[in-house]
Amino acid sequence: MKKLLIASILTITAGAWAQTVTVKVEGAWVRGTVATQKATGAFMRLTPSAKVRLVSVSSAAAGVAEIHEMSMENDVMKMRQIDGLDLNAGKATELKPGGFHIMLMDLKAPLKGGDSVPMTLTFEDAAKKTFTQDLTVSVTALGKGKAPNAMKPDMKSETKSDMKSEMKPEMEHKQ
Repeated sequence: MKKLLIASILTITAGAWAQTVTVKVEGAWVRGTVATQKATGAFMRLTPSAKVRLVSVSSAAAGVAEIHEMSMENDVMKMRQIDGLDLNAGKATELKPGGFHIMLMDLKAPLKGGDSVPMTLTFEDAAKKTFTQDLTVSVTALGKGKAPNAMKPDMKSETKSDMKSEMKPEMEHKQ
């Protein structure tokens, strides 16, 4: 009986070790900036091996990194920070222009095509245990976005300070 109990505990422990959650990151890119621009977006596709939540982002290239969402509300495009993004097991979630994305604000230097940006994504698993994933993300020159429909032609908002002046009157930025 004692051997059976020990064998059962070892099996459960081995199973727990084997269930390490991983998040596959594909197609990551950061939009390049112009000299005076202080904010930009980062985009990627995230596919976790188990249900997780993206809870925060940090980058040495920016003073502030936040998870944002753009959505239409009553015919008004709105962008706002969200406190996290749920990711379903085995299902790819796109962080893309015009949808969920990462905002890098208070940039420490302009970002030009060919540069790379270090970024740390922090996830929380179902047991509320956090883990991080470090990335080095390539910068795509401004106007050369990898997403064919990167932004609607009349959307120019890149910097937080310029955002209100460059957005269409029906667009609103929430924090």
